Amino acid sequence: MMKQIILCISIFLIPFFGFSQKKEIKEINKFQKELNEGYLNPEETPLRDDNFKNFKAHPFFPINLKYRITAKFEKNENPEPFDLPTSSGKSKQYQEFGKAYFNLDGKDFILNIYQSLDLMKLEEYKDHLFLPFGDLTNNKETYGGGKYVDLKIPKGDTIEIDFNQSYHPYCAYNAYDYNCPIVPQENRLSIEIKAGVMYEDIYHH
Repeated sequence: MMKQIILCISIFLIPFFGFSQKKEIKEINKFQKELNEGYLNPEETPLRDDNFKNFKAHPFFPINLKYRITAKFEKNENPEPFDLPTSSGKSKQYQEFGKAYFNLDGKDFILNIYQSLDLMKLEEYKDHLFLPFGDLTNNKETYGGGKYVDLKIPKGDTIEIDFNQSYHPYCAYNAYDYNCPIVPQENRLSIEIKAGVMYEDIYHH
């Protein structure tokens, strides 16, 4: 009887997990498509002149759902504004909104998650959070300055972080026209995150 119950549960769960994975992969494909479209749009692209003309599409790591993580989230109840240094030598104001705790490949990690003081004043961005991070693919498969992930304020004590949807700052492709927050040292991970956008330095001008 117990074997029959376990079998019934397994048969029920297989389609559920299959549907869940298809939904997640669809979201990642949508992210990749929209990122490429933005770089191909002359009104949105950060690329300059010939780099824009020669751009076809970003290279991406193969989609890997192990890099879509449900992290434990701990909100900072008393966030203090601080100046986050940028690539131009200036700074932008953020606050540390909270911390994400997760395990990847058997190792425990913590990432600080930030909120822009400027964007939080705008209705369409008031629930947006900012996760800059570095990892051991930087200066190899990815930009040396690290990558970003866009998040939204979670409702509970967990937060979804999908590194498959990580992207490079605009200044990775155009250092002249863009001023990008620098990844804080505490958000540099001692692991390779082989997910999201890869880097081709030919567009960095």
